[in-house]
Amino acid sequence: MSRKGLSTTVPQRLTPVAGAPLWCDALDFGLTGDGVTNDQPALAALVERLGDGYAADGRARVIYCPPGIYSIRDAGTVWRSGVSLIGAGSAATRFLLSNEGNRSDPVPLAFWTTVQHDADRDRHIADCTFADFEIDGSGVGMAQYNYLAKGLGLQYVVRGVFRNLYIHHTGATGLGCDFLQDSLIDGVVVVGCGRLDNGEQMGGAGIGVGIGGWGDVERLTIANCTTLGNGTNGIFLELQKDYWPPPRGFRIVGCHSQANRFGISDWGADGLIVSACTLTNNLEAGFDVSANGTAGIAGRGGLLTDCVIDRNVGDGISMGNTPGPYAIRGNRISRNGGYGYHEHDLGHGYRGAAEDVVIQGNHIWDNALDGIRIDRPMIDAAVVDNRIRDNGRRSAPACRGSGATVRYATRQVTDGTADWPPGGHRGKVVRVDSRAAVVADNTGNELSLAEVRPDGATGWNEATPAPGTPYELPAGPPERAGIAINAPFDSATVRGNRIWHRDEHTQTYGLWITEAGSCVSCRVEDNDVTGNEAAIRLDTPPIGGRWDRNHCDER
Repeated sequence: MSRKGLSTTVPQRLTPVAGAPLWCDALDFGLTGDGVTNDQPALAALVERLGDGYAADGRARVIYCPPGIYSIRDAGTVWRSGVSLIGAGSAATRFLLSNEGNRSDPVPLAFWTTVQHDADRDRHIADCTFADFEIDGSGVGMAQYNYLAKGLGLQYVVRGVFRNLYIHHTGATGLGCDFLQDSLIDGVVVVGCGRLDNGEQMGGAGIGVGIGGWGDVERLTIANCTTLGNGTNGIFLELQKDYWPPPRGFRIVGCHSQANRFGISDWGADGLIVSACTLTNNLEAGFDVSANGTAGIAGRGGLLTDCVIDRNVGDGISMGNTPGPYAIRGNRISRNGGYGYHEHDLGHGYRGAAEDVVIQGNHIWDNALDGIRIDRPMIDAAVVDNRIRDNGRRSAPACRGSGATVRYATRQVTDGTADWPPGGHRGKVVRVDSRAAVVADNTGNELSLAEVRPDGATGWNEATPAPGTPYELPAGPPERAGIAINAPFDSATVRGNRIWHRDEHTQTYGLWITEAGSCVSCRVEDNDVTGNEAAIRLDTPPIGGRWDRNHCDER
């Protein structure tokens, strides 16, 4: 009778290969953890030894690194299947990366890649866990940006687990692993990564996952992670080849992305689920769907639900060049410095109309510009049952100031004589001679400035201005709507929305079709648009469809 859990048909090795123990204390195998000795050669030798053991008997191994500072210098470690690396906790076990002896090469803690190691579906690594330690990438310096200057950089991984890691200040992406099948990223905190990215490089994120290498389905869950102040995205999925089909199987659940360039980005998945996340204070957008990735393919078929998307410097949700469908349901989209939801053309990627986009049951309020802005053709959209109020906060007139009451700091402008409407300059650019900064928010006499880049110390593009130097702020846009349609909007349903102002009279229209917009064969029914400066403005009259039972419909 066979032992429970073992195959009855395949011979099993019940004892490990000699010399390759199943569990080992790193200090017994040449690592020191003293913060001085270069522990990389000993780690690489141990990984190779245990990897050979796994290849021989099929039994996974564990390297345990007790509390200490493990210096990893001048080379990354090529990882092997069946080898796990476990620490004593992120505050106890710390891997300090540096390349002081070889500035031309990056130093990831562990890597296995297509370019360097011929990784692919048939040469993948499997059964590896990385848990309970810290990766400090602050010691890696590069003359030029290199996307391999990561904390972890693995490709083609099966049954990989990344749990309870603290990764910070790597030159490129902190956890940058691609093609993860049947894998989990859980409880990972990533701070200040992508510090060598100038904002135009690929990568430089907190958690970045390349997708598509396994075909139509890649099963990956990213849960309970925190990403703060990373160079591009907090978390992103990126299709790697334009001829690969966008894969399904991804979930991002319960994560927090703050003060990155983008909070969470979908650059090529099909059916990405993003749920119960907090996306706040990101510089360009809280949630981004676009063709910005390597393949130039935007995500589609996704679901964004039950998230808080608040106080981002740009748009709350930026939806660019997706063919659709997409569903945006049950989110709070508030106090962002641009639009609450923005459908727009970024100039690359899919150029046709977005089809079957659903915006349902969201609470969209206190955003600087329109609550929902359509700047790109859409077909068969559904905008239903949303509460849209007090948007258009960027309503303050142009102003200037100078003299003894004006003071500047790295992230602040104060004018003691000002009496600005709170939030009235949100998202504007304040200019002081050749210097400029973006206003994240304002009180009656103080402007709070957004960082000039993630994890940056200043909001100014140049040195902080001297006290009293004249500044100027532009006027806000004269029209600011709950829903603004500025592109062809065909066969859409706009139903059951309440669009009004309650606290501030900043929303000039409930629904606005601009001269560039159009509504053809749309169903606009049962909307309550009372409580705006004007209910509906139609610069372009609708054609066909049904317009019924809209409360305070001024057509």
